Amino acid sequence: MDTKKILFVVANPTKSELTGWSIGFWLAELAHPYYEFSKRGYNITIASPDGGVIKPDPMSEPDNPKGNPNDFVSLGFKTSPVTVSLMQKTIPISKASVSDYDAIFVVGGLSPMYTFIDNIGLQTLFASFYENGKVTAAICHGTNLLLKTKLSNGKLLSEEKRWTGFSNAEEDAIDKGAGKKVEPYRIEDEAKKILKTTFIAGNPFKPHAITDGNLVTGQQGNSGALTAEHVIALLEKKL
Repeated sequence: MDTKKILFVVANPTKSELTGWSIGFWLAELAHPYYEFSKRGYNITIASPDGGVIKPDPMSEPDNPKGNPNDFVSLGFKTSPVTVSLMQKTIPISKASVSDYDAIFVVGGLSPMYTFIDNIGLQTLFASFYENGKVTAAICHGTNLLLKTKLSNGKLLSEEKRWTGFSNAEEDAIDKGAGKKVEPYRIEDEAKKILKTTFIAGNPFKPHAITDGNLVTGQQGNSGALTAEHVIALLEKKL
């Protein structure tokens, strides 16, 4: 039996133009799927648009005052020498070949809203996985790729697809907690402008994931394990 190979794509750190915060990826959206895939013996590679260091959004860390202190999976991930090393030396997406992997899993967070939305190289890679019949997954703000990613025929990948991502209700809660507008745009609002797509928001901050063909999407950080389960279900159908 061949070992399944997963390519995670995680945002490089940047600075929010709206808040001035240093922003990165949402820790649980990498840690929880990583754990689920590791339990099954999958081979895992972590990539980022630029390669090199990736950093979690501070508020996603369980030992942050705004984090979830009971998220022991994320705590283990951020402190394990193995995964700490992986976060220091991600490969650039330009070095990733679709033929080397069975699935791509794009992680969200605050940085992707700036660093993914117009990244043609990442959109092309994501579309290539999809068009080659590979499992193509994204979660939370990482699903902003579905707003602009086009297939080789020029159509949006999201056309005639059911999918999810960080919802307006969740953005409202984050803005209220921060006392300011946090994101430059909202995925749900932008999705509604696409006539031939179906964006489905589940209950705020509850696990929610959708599979449509070989496309898998998860709503937010609490959906990490569930989104991974959807990916695993597709991969193991093909064993």
